[in-house]
Amino acid sequence: MGKLIDGVWRDVWYDTDKTGGEFQRSAQDFRDWITPDGTPSSNGGKGYPAEANRYHLYVSYACPWANRALFFRKLKGLEDLIDVSVVHPEMLSEGWEFRTDFPGATGDTVYGVPFLRDIYLRAEPKMTGRVTVPILWDLKTEAVVSNESADIIRMFNSAFDGITGNTDDYYPDAHRTRIYEINARVYDTVNNGVYKAGFATSQDAYDKAVLALFDSLDWLEGILAENRYLVGDTCTEADWRLFSTLVRFDLVYHTHFKCNRNYLRDYPNLWAYTRELYQWPGIADEVHFDHFVRHYHYSHDMVNPNRIIPINPVLDWMAPHGRG
Repeated sequence: MGKLIDGVWRDVWYDTDKTGGEFQRSAQDFRDWITPDGTPSSNGGKGYPAEANRYHLYVSYACPWANRALFFRKLKGLEDLIDVSVVHPEMLSEGWEFRTDFPGATGDTVYGVPFLRDIYLRAEPKMTGRVTVPILWDLKTEAVVSNESADIIRMFNSAFDGITGNTDDYYPDAHRTRIYEINARVYDTVNNGVYKAGFATSQDAYDKAVLALFDSLDWLEGILAENRYLVGDTCTEADWRLFSTLVRFDLVYHTHFKCNRNYLRDYPNLWAYTRELYQWPGIADEVHFDHFVRHYHYSHDMVNPNRIIPINPVLDWMAPHGRG
């Protein structure tokens, strides 16, 4: 996970020395927005109009942040409107690469460049920042619309409804306050919490992160004991944001990131809930277990220096979930 500095690639990891061993995620730099008619969004970013075949999505199947963008592309029926390029699961000294020697890795289907950083540099030749997925790319102006997955799923949720006719709403007005509350805790302690545990370089930083993680998993188990979904009977973006972490938990985060007080499958409600979302029409097509097992264990040599790929448990994701 290197970065660009004034347009030049540097293979540098996150500096945890100045944070007492704590991993701190960088904020994303591209925060424009697609709206139905291209009017600017309320967040102050530039507006782009919703049009078929104008936008392209760059993703990694391994990355949970990119994965939730793929989930919303599927949920909202955008596959025929927005094409996808998938990077190779190994993220080594050159960062994300467009190699095709792994099943499902497509290469860059737009420009044929070798590295994901080449996409950023096409938009910002002197860019300084992390080279991350997902990227929502505007083919018309050759610009990065957004590299913030939380924004991308909101765009996908509603911007293209007039084109697709799909009006399913995963961010309904009636539940927005509760969605915000859940997202805030889940992001800090679960979505990012597994990384804060896995990338900690001090015992105190690890202990703080892992205890907060399992405190939140206990809290979520309690919510799902009383409700089918996180805000009640309605499936919302809060569920899909959580799912992208849970679906990786037992195969990656439990062992690789030392989040090993419990497996996900030790939580009856969370495990059944995760299987329900996995079995949602079309979602399993976007879950590539081989990509994320390969990515985490092979790419993070500071965590797994010998790059040993674990055998992992065989999980029955299609077992009846009983949450109907």
